[in-house]
Amino acid sequence: MINKTLFIVIFSVFLSCKNVSPKKDITEKQPNIIFIMSDDHTTQAFGIYGSRLATLNPTPTLDKIANEGIIFNNCFVTNSICTPSRATIITGQYSQTNGVLDLEGHIPVNKQYLPQEMKKLGYETAVVGKWHLKNEPATFDFYAVLPGQGKYHNPVFRTQGSKPWPKNTINKKGHSSDNITDISIDWLKHKRDKTKPFFLMHHYKAPHDDFEYAPRYKDYLEDTFIPEPASLYDNKNNGSIATRGKNDSLIHDIGSSVSKRNTVRNMGMRLWSDEFTKISNPNFDPSKRIKPNMSDKAYTHETYQEYLKRYLRCVKGVDDNVARLVQFLKNEGLYENTIIVYTGDQGFMLGEHDYIDKRWMYEESQRMPFFLRYPEKIKSGTRTDAIINNADFAPTLIDLAGGTPPKKMQGNSFKHILETGEEPKGWQQSTYYRYWMHMAHAHANPAHFGIRTKQYKLIFFYGKYWVDTNNPDAEWNKDSWGNRFEMHTPTAWEFYDLSKDPQEMNNAYKNPEYKDIITELKTQLIAKREALNEEDLDKYPHIQKVIDAHWND
Repeated sequence: MINKTLFIVIFSVFLSCKNVSPKKDITEKQPNIIFIMSDDHTTQAFGIYGSRLATLNPTPTLDKIANEGIIFNNCFVTNSICTPSRATIITGQYSQTNGVLDLEGHIPVNKQYLPQEMKKLGYETAVVGKWHLKNEPATFDFYAVLPGQGKYHNPVFRTQGSKPWPKNTINKKGHSSDNITDISIDWLKHKRDKTKPFFLMHHYKAPHDDFEYAPRYKDYLEDTFIPEPASLYDNKNNGSIATRGKNDSLIHDIGSSVSKRNTVRNMGMRLWSDEFTKISNPNFDPSKRIKPNMSDKAYTHETYQEYLKRYLRCVKGVDDNVARLVQFLKNEGLYENTIIVYTGDQGFMLGEHDYIDKRWMYEESQRMPFFLRYPEKIKSGTRTDAIINNADFAPTLIDLAGGTPPKKMQGNSFKHILETGEEPKGWQQSTYYRYWMHMAHAHANPAHFGIRTKQYKLIFFYGKYWVDTNNPDAEWNKDSWGNRFEMHTPTAWEFYDLSKDPQEMNNAYKNPEYKDIITELKTQLIAKREALNEEDLDKYPHIQKVIDAHWND
């Protein structure tokens, strides 16, 4: 007969065991997370953002996901260039804090904060596709990443293995968008620890320049007219002496163009070169090649049409591959308990103001697409004008996973907005932006910073080359900054009332009607820079000197 005391002990243990869920039950309550990011996929190239390209229906799969969750109208990048944006996303910090100001920046393992925090919460972590942060993504449990920009066709991926980083590689055949999806699906199906929830950063190279689409899309949009922005042909009063020069003396140097305007880098020069055409479109009919001696308007029109078609063919490849990924999740019974996030690493100029590429604080470059689907917590069909930026992504993902964002992250979690569609009390009403590189590469954009509210945008082009002329031996990044555009450019302010001028066609900085508003925005800009430790006095006094001298211009 069992001793009564022993029976009580055994029975108590039995009851306590019943009240402890096994590990599988605990992890099932945590959502899986897939963070999908494409390179240079701008808001104009979606249906959901209602741009001039929406009628082309370029993203049916992505639009469906977005409409089943929440869409952000006011998501912005803090530094519109690939490497700094990715560094901000992985650290939750702005460029000056995380140290990645330009394309040569890197994130060491000990600063890969987002995967670190997700692993603490019990997640199996992976990153697949474009990484672009130089150092090994060793914090992740699994990785297969492109070297630098990587190749569109037959890409090489760096992986874990017996050799030191970056010598372990695998070679793939086909198009990178297909390859990246294949690797992610294989990891999800065969290689992850299925007792844990997963956090997958799934990053496409497309639609980054040079727009090398998969051959199956060669006829997509071939006979379709692509709507053109009015500012492609007439930029009116956009810009300033900082972006155009005195009497437009710098328009042939600043800002790579669609038209012939930029004599060093315009899209026509790229698209119609023998080398580029052979790589990106082997089936291209040479008889259709644009002729440099065409009229300016004809040259601009023909170049824009071909540029957009190649870009949108890359977008089509992304959309179709996201459809493959979604179908896999559904087949595996993972779809409903997986948070799906989609964004681009920044915006991109698709001919607006006759610009290509990114870097600018103008809307098409600064604005990021961002939407999130999670039916358990987020009501479908939600849309918000709340201001968020890419420093906020990491804190939010950690919060959604059940964690507390570390204080070293400068971004703010917008979990409350996701779940309610409403801004919490005291939510940020503006976002700060800074493009550090100055006249770098053939794109040649002047360095600038500014503040963007829901209604207004104030930009200061401080026009100072990176080298401290008073200290020529100071360290500076010659890879990103050293080229034939080593020049100072004029300083200038630009101000846009976005409620009246959403296309930013009228720089109203000198309009006395806005004097008080601009003064208030400058006060907010000073406060933003102080709060983010963005003052240049200690590290870059030659820049701060220019800022101080021209603050009240």
